[in-house]
Amino acid sequence: MLKSRIKYNTASFVTSAPDISRLPADTGIEVAFAGRSNAGKSSALNTLTDQKLARTSKTPGRTQLINTFELDADKRLIDLPGYGFAKVPIEMKKKWQKSLGEYLQKRQSLKGIVVLMDIRHPLKDLDRDLIDWAVGSEIPVLALLTKADKLKQGARKAQVLQVRRELSSLEGDITVHAFSSLKGTGLPEVAKKLDEWFLGPIEMQEAEAESESESDQQPDA
Repeated sequence: MLKSRIKYNTASFVTSAPDISRLPADTGIEVAFAGRSNAGKSSALNTLTDQKLARTSKTPGRTQLINTFELDADKRLIDLPGYGFAKVPIEMKKKWQKSLGEYLQKRQSLKGIVVLMDIRHPLKDLDRDLIDWAVGSEIPVLALLTKADKLKQGARKAQVLQVRRELSSLEGDITVHAFSSLKGTGLPEVAKKLDEWFLGPIEMQEAEAESESESDQQPDA
């Protein structure tokens, strides 16, 4: 059973929106999952939540809308349209890219982005563009190298180290982990990072709880 401060298996579908005007109110905290259409984004969401929350398909590009999943009244997971898949009509691709761009630029409740990349082909141009934008906007990034089960342990570790080296030059808040929806590799690390984005570092949360407890014990003047 996944150990985390938030019960991700309670996530529930709220809406699929063609643009940000149809999304829930821009309040609280959202964590967005983004990646190329064949990066395993929906599978990662389903593994995290331990349910068939996001639709998966052998045909990349099924996520054409901004899908919202609620954890509680002010915490949401966002499944963004996949990018970079060539076998769709150009007009459809432009529409997806527009809704993706609007969300990233205008959504105030966005507090972290999970960028999913196939571990065998990471850091394509669009992946780099997204990470560059996030760093420039001071939004933390969790770069997940998916389908890690496709590589042997040595090659997997080498790829993670290489991506960390390449992204270190950006000097942003970027964390890199290998991930496999099939094997559950990297799942505890994903939950821990999302916990921090939604709730703050555990040390900070404990300090706040102690402060509240001390104030409760203070006698009334």
